[in-house]
Amino acid sequence: MKMITLLPADKYIVVNKTLLTDKERKNLISLYEPVIGYEAVSLYLTLWRDLDRLELVSMDYNHHHLMSLLKSDLETIKKARISLEAIGLLKTYLKIGDLNSYVYELYSPLSPKEFFAHPIFSVILYNNLGKYEYELLKTEYKEYKVDLKEYEDITSSLDTTYKATSQTSFEAIGKKEGNLNLQDQVDFDLLFSSIPKGILNERSLNKKLKELINSLSFIYNLDTLKMTELLRLVLNEKGYIDKEELRKTARKYYQYNNNGKLPTLVYRTQPEYLKNPVGNNTNRGKIIGVFENTSPYDFLKSKYKGASPTSRDLKLLEMLLIDLNLKPAVVNVLIDYVLKKNDNKLNQAFVETIAGQWKRLNIETAEDAMNVAEKEHKKYSKKINNSKVKMAEPVWFNEKLESESMSQEETEELASILNKYK
Repeated sequence: MKMITLLPADKYIVVNKTLLTDKERKNLISLYEPVIGYEAVSLYLTLWRDLDRLELVSMDYNHHHLMSLLKSDLETIKKARISLEAIGLLKTYLKIGDLNSYVYELYSPLSPKEFFAHPIFSVILYNNLGKYEYELLKTEYKEYKVDLKEYEDITSSLDTTYKATSQTSFEAIGKKEGNLNLQDQVDFDLLFSSIPKGILNERSLNKKLKELINSLSFIYNLDTLKMTELLRLVLNEKGYIDKEELRKTARKYYQYNNNGKLPTLVYRTQPEYLKNPVGNNTNRGKIIGVFENTSPYDFLKSKYKGASPTSRDLKLLEMLLIDLNLKPAVVNVLIDYVLKKNDNKLNQAFVETIAGQWKRLNIETAEDAMNVAEKEHKKYSKKINNSKVKMAEPVWFNEKLESESMSQEETEELASILNKYK
């Protein structure tokens, strides 16, 4: 092959030829880095970073971009690229021109099981790490299995415990821990065989996609044939299933057939076991009661003065309740807090930041959500203490509710919330 001079101005785009997750990132660092070195791994992660939000393809970059991010010269970057190509993580295509153009196709790392079974990779890893480190790493990735031969699986499934309807309530039966246990709602063999192989990219058929299809089939009451129709509608030009489009299409189909209503997973209210004891008649206690006994949909609708929320805001509710699995009362507190802090706008990035923090803090009750919101507000207020800017805050902050000199606006806000409690 003739030598090609790589220049800083040479263009490139990154194309994702697989589905990349944080698990792949861990495998890359733990298993591949001892084999190909940190420079190759850093290049891979940087190319991964260049992908768009849907992780399909990047915008156009030049190689000076890589030099700046990696703090490396072009020769080092080229060697790192060759290492990735040699081990099957990258394919490179070149178009010669005034400025050469490259296409970098990213491929996912092997699974730990495949890597340790590989006749070459496993030997190189052993040689580079040594016996002790190698065995330690192998133990870390070992699959532990409990002998269940004498046991019977009596686990209840979500679909046999609950029923998805278009009504406006959803009662939890007891406390559920861990992932939702949901039996297959569709015949996956029939589903995928109904779509011609030339149209569907088989790389997209992974566990996460099946979980999403299963969840949507349950939530929106879709059978195998109807789900097949929806999948055909959301296939992109590369043969991948656009997950966001699948969500939107399933939601629209359900609403069309249910007079615009959403299913109960969006309508549901706080489970009884996470509610405050009855009898707290203080203003704060009454507000907690509103958060606990109002569905997020209805609470958001009240902020629209009775009008239906926008599809964008409904999608945000779906993400908070289904993807992050936040409790309904917590979502209501979050909505109220963000709208007050953000001039009555539900900024998605702002919502996701707070929701992620509360999820990590394992916030499950309205009271805990209110406390952490107040704490964060006070922390931020201290930073701008010398500023003349007045920080907006919800009326349910402790100091306001205990104050006898609430403003007219705050009194009206309190009354508006408590009207739901009557």
